Amino acid sequence: MAGTRKPVVEVRRSQRRRRTVSAYRDGERVVVLIPDQFSRAEESEWVDRMLARLAAREGRLARSDDELLARANRLIDLYLAGYATKALPASVRWVTNQNGRWGSCTPADRSIRISHRVQEMPEWVIDYVLLHELAHLIVPSHNSRFWALVGRYPKAERARGYLEGVAAASSCAPLPT
Repeated sequence: MAGTRKPVVEVRRSQRRRRTVSAYRDGERVVVLIPDQFSRAEESEWVDRMLARLAAREGRLARSDDELLARANRLIDLYLAGYATKALPASVRWVTNQNGRWGSCTPADRSIRISHRVQEMPEWVIDYVLLHELAHLIVPSHNSRFWALVGRYPKAERARGYLEGVAAASSCAPLPT
């Protein structure tokens, strides 16, 4: 990767750590926690692995509004083709002010907002949340017609279960989906 600067890495060895390796950013530095018994070769291998994992995670967090709109268009083509013009949003964007729901839709101005908390979730969960909001452009309420549209997504039930699990794990009341 030409032009990409490798971050400063601090390796911390622990006698208490047996098998697990973890890493986190501390400002411009990356701290990698490894077991004390790892060889220098294992240390080097794990530092490279953990830098790649952090980069992948940060790439997911950097998802753009443009990418979200492209994803919405793809979902319309796949699951809402018969409603292509009605399901087309005027705007789709990530927001940081939604902590009580995964997404929201305002049918009057055709705008969709997806919580930034969804950015770290698997692709199929993001697709579900987005399709759920797109379906609201066709059917504003949560009636049987709405759920039939959402049910066109093959992983709908799995995604709902995932979101319920995340809500339960955060010890909050289940969030609307």
